[in-house]
Amino acid sequence: MSPKNTITLVSVAIAVLCAGWAIYATRHANNSAAQGGMAPGAMGPPPMQQGSGVRRQSPGSSGVSGASSFGAGPVPVITRAALEESLVRELKALGTARANEAVEITAKSSNIVKEIHFRDGQLVKRGAVLVELDSAQTRADLAVASAALTESTSQYRRSRELLPTQALSTSQFEQIEATKNANSARADAARARLEDTVIRAPFSGRIGLRRVSVGSLINPGTVITTLDDASLIKIDFPVPESNLTALRAGLDLSAESSAYPGRRFAGTVASVDSRIDPVSRTVLVRAEVPNPEGLLKPGMFLNVELKRDQRTAIVISEESLVPDQTRQYVFVVKAGRAEKREVKIGARRPGSVEILQGIKVGERIVVEGTVKLRDAGLVRDLAQ
Repeated sequence: MSPKNTITLVSVAIAVLCAGWAIYATRHANNSAAQGGMAPGAMGPPPMQQGSGVRRQSPGSSGVSGASSFGAGPVPVITRAALEESLVRELKALGTARANEAVEITAKSSNIVKEIHFRDGQLVKRGAVLVELDSAQTRADLAVASAALTESTSQYRRSRELLPTQALSTSQFEQIEATKNANSARADAARARLEDTVIRAPFSGRIGLRRVSVGSLINPGTVITTLDDASLIKIDFPVPESNLTALRAGLDLSAESSAYPGRRFAGTVASVDSRIDPVSRTVLVRAEVPNPEGLLKPGMFLNVELKRDQRTAIVISEESLVPDQTRQYVFVVKAGRAEKREVKIGARRPGSVEILQGIKVGERIVVEGTVKLRDAGLVRDLAQ
């Protein structure tokens, strides 16, 4: 091999070695940069390019801006003491007002109205005379029956004196006695018909509108007027059968009418029907509401609120609850620290909730500021 060829081979070998070393150095530098290090022989990190959005942290920095001081001091909160309140579950229904006693005044037989002794809307007492009918014929019938009774009674007395002397047979005496009894019954019937010509109030109450005039011929069933005792109003309202176990006599309720906005009438449940309507699946409940002012009228449509399950319980603000999946928690403040405690809740009402288990009366419950709280964290009560 000539010297010229030898020099050429050496130059090629040197070039190949240099290229291999360059490739190795480049790969090593890339791996080191990916792991946060620097390639051997590197002079340091490349200068930061303007606008890259990357900020270098100073030594000792925690890497959290603004929120690094979270929890460092007491969290301001507002608390409220857990109090024991009276809870009432309400059941709403629609009912119809009825008078305590109500009747249509009618006559028992056909007759002519002779006198009227009442005015429309008048308050009357039990037994007061309302209407007098023509009684001439019934008085005559009573007189005839009374005369026959007097004669038969006299014969009966004489026959009873003659019976021991056997001047009169037993059968004759029995016939005379039967005649006397029949005449007595006729007299009683005539007297009853005479009493029917005077129509009286069967109970105390208020008279309705007069529907007949003097001289009118009325028949049995003809309505002369109405009489209502509205000093006590009965309200009948349906309740779903699912609430049957909660119904009993004596439960308090209140009623409202659109005729008196904002006015509530207090009453109690008087009775519950013994049957359930198979169509509507409801049971009829009857309540009694005192009506001394006479504001409620029979037939009025009333909104009824039935109060049931009256009890005392611990009640807190609804915003104090901290839900966590299916569980409910509250923060109780003790000695300047918040204690996260699980509670069992009961009935809810707007703005408040019943606590069945978990807190005691008088404990301070956080109502505002629960979002920033942590269990056992320091708090500063702004309510105290």
